[in-house]
Amino acid sequence: MSNVKVGLVQMSCTNDASQNIQKAIRGIQNAANDGAQIVCLQELFTSLYFCDVEDYENFKLAEAIPGPSTEILSKVAAENNVVIIASLFEKRAEGLYHNTTAVIDADGSYLGKYRKMHIPDDPAFYEKFYFTPGDLGYKVFKTKFAKIGVLICWDQWYPEASRITALMGAEILFYPTAIGWATSQDEETNKDQYNAWQIIQRSHAVANGVPVVSVNRVGYEQDGAMKFWGGSFVANGQGKVLYLASHDQEETQVVSIDMKQSNEFRIHWPFLRDRRIDSYQPITKRYIDED
Repeated sequence: MSNVKVGLVQMSCTNDASQNIQKAIRGIQNAANDGAQIVCLQELFTSLYFCDVEDYENFKLAEAIPGPSTEILSKVAAENNVVIIASLFEKRAEGLYHNTTAVIDADGSYLGKYRKMHIPDDPAFYEKFYFTPGDLGYKVFKTKFAKIGVLICWDQWYPEASRITALMGAEILFYPTAIGWATSQDEETNKDQYNAWQIIQRSHAVANGVPVVSVNRVGYEQDGAMKFWGGSFVANGQGKVLYLASHDQEETQVVSIDMKQSNEFRIHWPFLRDRRIDSYQPITKRYIDED
């Protein structure tokens, strides 16, 4: 397929899971009505971003995958002939939880899941309290419209993750995300942080010659100490921004991606051809000490 239309649903959330799911469904339907073939939702879209605190009660938000949410979204996918990328809080077993994204094909079939590999632990992002690091490895999913790779939020900062996923044949990289600014920060710091976040993902697009789609949430949550910065975007395989969302509004957008461009970019900038795979063994070390 020469062109694929991707939908981004950037939204705010409340502590009412059913309300969040219905809002996401409306976003999916609106995107599908505008021609979207693949729709990506933000990270952990069914709830507030609960990782801002360490609270055992929040484990009650988790669910099996496949499970209730994927069952609902499978029907939405089939009714709208659209692929859905849905980030959920997975309960794998008693006391074992993951930050996981499910992929549902356009006929409603469940294609599988990716478990977040890189788990942060920072003020207001206490994810290590909740999530076990992913053990499924990096994943690609052959959907009706494209072969896609899915990575999640903190994975965005790691070129190894995007490279491996691209080498597995991903034609588009999707990043469901929940990231924001501490409201105590000055505007210059906020700007620098957002720019770094966008630049690193655009660099993955350039290095691998594939489009990147990043979908973030917006709004203040919990005690208002964190403002999620939105700024969802699509970049082509040369890093050009094709769409950029606002920092404070809920938005649903459909962007057409020219799939033929990846071959053109890789021919003219042949990074994959010139990789020195014989020299990369040191990357598996934590740090390269002199001794």
